Amino acid sequence: MAGVYISYPFCAQKCTYCNFASGVFPRELEPRYLAGLRREIERHAWDWQPQTIYLGGGTPSLIDPDALCALLEAVPGKPWSEATLEAAPGTLAPERIAAWCASGINRVSLGVQSFVPREIARTGRKHSAQIVEQELTLLRARGIENINIDLIAGLSGQTASSWSESLDWIERLAPPHVSVYMFEIDEDSRLGHEVLLNGKRYGAPEIPPEDMTAELYEMAVARLASLGIQRYEVSNFARPGWESKHNLKYWRLKPYVGFGADAHSFDGMRRWWNVETPAEYVERETPRVDSAAANLDEEKFFVGLRLSEGIRPSPDEWRRYRLPITQFLSDGLLERQGDTLRLTDRGVLLSNEVFQEFLAT
Repeated sequence: MAGVYISYPFCAQKCTYCNFASGVFPRELEPRYLAGLRREIERHAWDWQPQTIYLGGGTPSLIDPDALCALLEAVPGKPWSEATLEAAPGTLAPERIAAWCASGINRVSLGVQSFVPREIARTGRKHSAQIVEQELTLLRARGIENINIDLIAGLSGQTASSWSESLDWIERLAPPHVSVYMFEIDEDSRLGHEVLLNGKRYGAPEIPPEDMTAELYEMAVARLASLGIQRYEVSNFARPGWESKHNLKYWRLKPYVGFGADAHSFDGMRRWWNVETPAEYVERETPRVDSAAANLDEEKFFVGLRLSEGIRPSPDEWRRYRLPITQFLSDGLLERQGDTLRLTDRGVLLSNEVFQEFLAT
């Protein structure tokens, strides 16, 4: 069954590490955007029932509860097997959580990133570890046990000691799912842009080197495994049975449809996408801007190898990619078990290099 992604790119503030098409937009734009979202959803030809929903952004936890209920009423299939809402710590309250539950939300992903005050401040976030703890208590009191916590390895000033402090909080709070992202320096985030300019803002001079970021990531892999939270995708870890059903659709090349600014869709054969900014989105009668046939052979390797379960190439794919497969097996970046091919632990750290080789073959 297919999934639904709903894009809400509005934020109270733009985090320094963020390179998504989200941010702080004029206040009067939001009601127009929500109206456009509902219109796009209602106009969709629903010849199938959604299994999963994911509201991402941005900060969807800021959506007015009544507006959220009205928006989700337009999506068929309720109750959905999994309905995720991304939330910024410090935006949760009992009445909001009650409204989320009434709307069909049964999973919440918290963008914590760090539990260390100095690191939190440099990201632009305003929460504390204690706030996160209180909000997990509120979620669980309303019956939402399916909770993800995002962490970032490689934040400004981060050390092995401070990273251990964040991982200690994971053990204390015991979420069933954790996402660990390695900070990548690029010009699309304020922090990355500052690093590339050799600037001083946002703690840019104290960004750990790449090898240390990799070590922090490996620390997380080992620590989470000791807690029964196993890696099932390059950046995602879960207790057995708590893997994200929606995100697995992306990595297993299952269909999904996206609504809103910069939302992408896939029907199993073709991909299409909407205009990037909310300002463009509200001005257009039809938000879709382009489409293209999916290259499923390439994507099977590029996307599927992200999963710890690996992929099972066809006989033709074994022949077509024989050279890079042989090289990566020899280099210890890939491993083969029967007909299954997967990244090794070392291969995960160099996954971008591995993926690029398959794209270029």
